[in-house]
Amino acid sequence: MKIEIKKSTKPIEYKEAVDFLEKRLIRVNEKKLNDLIWILEHPNTYTAGTGYDKNDILDKSIKVIQTNRGGKITYHGPGQTICYFVIDLNKKKKDIRKFTKIIEKTIIETLNEYKINSFNDNKNIGIWVNHEKKIKKIAAIGIRIKKWIAYHGFSINVNNNLENYNKIIPCGIKDKGIINLKLVKDQNYDELSDKIINNFIKNLEI
Repeated sequence: MKIEIKKSTKPIEYKEAVDFLEKRLIRVNEKKLNDLIWILEHPNTYTAGTGYDKNDILDKSIKVIQTNRGGKITYHGPGQTICYFVIDLNKKKKDIRKFTKIIEKTIIETLNEYKINSFNDNKNIGIWVNHEKKIKKIAAIGIRIKKWIAYHGFSINVNNNLENYNKIIPCGIKDKGIINLKLVKDQNYDELSDKIINNFIKNLEI
């Protein structure tokens, strides 16, 4: 499987990123471009997936971008590493659940390289850690499938401002918190993007 790797150093507006992904999907479907893994950050942005509830917006003054990814409402911003992708599942087994497991495994293995234990939750999509005896979300996952090509992506909180989550009910989950890597373990995460890419490619090839 040939995969193009794209890494953006400057923040990319959410709509610009999604437009790029959707155009890329068409080209991948036409067999004119390879699959894509794209690492980036967004400026402060709130997005709502197809399953969101308006009651999950606590601060009605914020601007929320509605999107066609799965999931509910979430926040993106500086200090959060986002991994977008366009992956053709026609080349592999057409199994959304298996693909989701690949993403979960990628995040868990990546965090394990930093000696951080994390886990998935069959009831609540995403990756979680047990921090100070409380279950808190460290990574969010949002996927859409079109013509058996998977796109959108996942995000890992590194050192983002968690106060921005107070304006919403993140992913519609009221009884669990949000955390970032710096608060879990204060160490250098400069190589996080490269580790994500390496683990993602490895798991896609299994």
